[in-house]
Amino acid sequence: MKKEVLLMKTKLYSRDILLILAASFCYFSSPMLVTPLITGFAGSVGASAALMGVIGGLMNLCSLFCRPLVGNLADRLSKYKVSTAGAALMSLACLGYILSFHPAGIVFFRVVNGVGFACCSVCMSTWMSNLLPKEKVGSGMGVYGMMNALGMAVAPGIGVTVYQAFGYHTAFAIALVFSLATLLIVQFVGDKGEPEPEALSAGSKDGRPALQITDPKVLPIAAIIMLFAIPYCATQSFLVSYAEARHLAVSVSLFFPLYAVVLLVLRLSLKGLFDRLPFGIFLAGGYGIMGSVCQSTAILLAGKGKRGLANSTYYIGLDLGMTLGPVIGGFLYGRLDLAWFYPALVLTVPLGGSGLSPLYEEILNLKQRLPRVFGTAALLVEKPV
Repeated sequence: MKKEVLLMKTKLYSRDILLILAASFCYFSSPMLVTPLITGFAGSVGASAALMGVIGGLMNLCSLFCRPLVGNLADRLSKYKVSTAGAALMSLACLGYILSFHPAGIVFFRVVNGVGFACCSVCMSTWMSNLLPKEKVGSGMGVYGMMNALGMAVAPGIGVTVYQAFGYHTAFAIALVFSLATLLIVQFVGDKGEPEPEALSAGSKDGRPALQITDPKVLPIAAIIMLFAIPYCATQSFLVSYAEARHLAVSVSLFFPLYAVVLLVLRLSLKGLFDRLPFGIFLAGGYGIMGSVCQSTAILLAGKGKRGLANSTYYIGLDLGMTLGPVIGGFLYGRLDLAWFYPALVLTVPLGGSGLSPLYEEILNLKQRLPRVFGTAALLVEKPV
């Protein structure tokens, strides 16, 4: 059995890795399908414009507060068990949306969805990184990040198309199918993601494990991905309402598949460059590229035994972006002329680049601590030119 596990960990695309990649696409697709619809659905059952924005970001806000606990659990418990629990909670949330006919019900199930999303996102990414060969963590997590980004790109388009043809409840049923698919797929992963010895032995002086809120080394990465996620997530939440309010003669659902195509082309064409070019170069790639680069960099900075905490810290930044995006979008949507909606959102982009130069310096300093085994992957954190 041990020989089989070792053999699997020398291959980039083993059976277990392919299953986790498929599960990661499904678990991310489920809430992303709901995101562009939930604000409009809440409004249709009586929520105010302000509450619509809060509901849009509530899942990620709840997920944000769960991250520290889930990050520690991911390093100390079976990733399979925590991921299964997360997928079950996400399935329950989708069923709850279908049955909700009052804003209070939607609020409750957004919280349930947030807990499930936190469990799946942290544990599956940690599970994936532990299955990868050490010398392929950077490129492997880049592929994992691409699957998440594809879910974020493809699922909203599916949701909008189904909603326009059949209504909200049918669209939420498709999200339920994605969650149930996640629950099913993880049952077939052979390596159950048992905790690493380094994580079990790490603890306080009395021998009990110490709870850590974040990994300080990954905080600069979290700040960067947050600023890139804000405008994208605001777009997800208000694109349909924006197009309808401005009476734009466009097919809104085309935005998401076109984004997915561009993301795939960029990700595949830049594959050989991710381990060689400086970190700052990829800022030009936007949110889709930076998601992959930031997550793989976070894993490399953390080291073995702390990948769960590193992933939870990375996702804290992503959660903040996904939470603030709809909230900021709701504020702008209700108070500005809609012609200024996107010009106002674009202000976060330069903050994610030149405005974060002190964080780049911190990343550059942390590069010295990377294990030598990662080789050229350490170039991901070179100072931008």
